[in-house]
Amino acid sequence: MSKYKRIILKLSGEALAGKQNQGIDPITVRKFAEEIKKVHDEGFEIGIIVGGGNIWRGRQAEAIGMDRASADYMGMLGTVINALALSNTLIQIGVDSRPMTSMAIPSVAEPYLRNKALSHLRKGKVLVFGGGTGNPFFSTDTTASLRAAEMNADVILMAKNGVDAVYDSDPKTNPNAKRINEITYVELINQKLEVIDLTAAAMCSDNNIDTILFDMNVEDNIKRAAFGENIGTKITC
Repeated sequence: MSKYKRIILKLSGEALAGKQNQGIDPITVRKFAEEIKKVHDEGFEIGIIVGGGNIWRGRQAEAIGMDRASADYMGMLGTVINALALSNTLIQIGVDSRPMTSMAIPSVAEPYLRNKALSHLRKGKVLVFGGGTGNPFFSTDTTASLRAAEMNADVILMAKNGVDAVYDSDPKTNPNAKRINEITYVELINQKLEVIDLTAAAMCSDNNIDTILFDMNVEDNIKRAAFGENIGTKITC
């Protein structure tokens, strides 16, 4: 049995596009929903943060001279769209799910309230958090660390799109890059290994929350990570 009970799962938004590379691919979303269902069926309490890179990226804003705050709000709206898609798909396959958003869109999703979210988790509902932190200038990695601290989560499962672990350099450009099985947040920050947002790393370190980083595209990897198997890289305090 896993030592974890309550987990925060961070999913890459770009992965939801599947082979389309942009937008939402329903078949891909259902595939990930079924992977999440496997974890839920084992009795885990699950909160999910979804990125928005499949809908909007900050570099697109830079190209047209848009200010950072406006661009971030657009990205946050993208995460709400992804949260609705994933939560609805979970419901379709028999998982009781609730989308919650930090942005005030009451006709679209339930507003995020910590005590209400904790109540949902205790009742076995899978929460999908949209809207980031509700503020610009923060990444969805930071949102994951914030929600993990607020939800008293045991671990963050950082499911990356095609990235299977932390390396000492970029394996795409350096064939001799060394895979790292375990590293501390302090070492991660000092070595400037930008696999997760540095603000998120600092927040996890301060709140004693471990992170497991792994490739989300491998079948059963989410379940294996939830059970604490030695996949990807474990980032510790």
